Amino acid sequence: MDLADVMAQLEAFGNEGTKKVLEKHGAKEPHFGVKVADLKKIVKQINKEAKARAKQDNPFDVAELSLKLYATGNSDAMYLAGLIADESQMTEAILDEWADQAYWYYLSEYAVPWVAAETPFAWEIGNKWIKSDKPQVAAAGWACLASYAGLKPDVELDIEAYRALLTSIPDQIHQAPNRVRYVMNGFVIATGTYITELTDYAKEIGAAYGKVSVEMGGTACKVPVVGPYLNNVEEKGRLGKKRKGARC
Repeated sequence: MDLADVMAQLEAFGNEGTKKVLEKHGAKEPHFGVKVADLKKIVKQINKEAKARAKQDNPFDVAELSLKLYATGNSDAMYLAGLIADESQMTEAILDEWADQAYWYYLSEYAVPWVAAETPFAWEIGNKWIKSDKPQVAAAGWACLASYAGLKPDVELDIEAYRALLTSIPDQIHQAPNRVRYVMNGFVIATGTYITELTDYAKEIGAAYGKVSVEMGGTACKVPVVGPYLNNVEEKGRLGKKRKGARC
């Protein structure tokens, strides 16, 4: 399965209705309008072929395929690249380039930071990105750090550094660019969810800055409120439950 094969599959899964919905959220040409569920079908096919060829001593370089997919500039292919990327083969330079090219939130808040969060340098690159003056890069940084909190045991996290990041948010969130506001709010929720030592403090921070206004492209999507969200997580007994991987 090479790049041409995968692009053909993406085109076959394309849907005009999905394409219009994605464009309301920020996707631009080129893209086919592929549902995430269908992207995951392609992921399974790629993984299946990789395993089969490994047994035949004819390796299939999934990491190289992911780089080629992202380089197409096709939004569907770029998201798929994030789903199949080998985090052990990613360098900081490659991820910097990916973040810079992640022009809408499916890429900047999910595909790219998910991969970054699974690398050994997740903490460093996330902290670098949140200081960027490019909104998509800053958003990727906050999303990376949020995912990282959900992956690592608390003993491996710098709790006080996370506390400091929480403390910094009320003074900047309402002045931040549109989608950065959304992801900063998500960072507070993620920190409170995954780091139980900071759950109460995350609620305090959320109460300090209050409701966050984010333009959602005319869709019905809403910005979650920190306190009620974390209370709901707590009621379901999910506080502190870590994830096996960032990507889903």
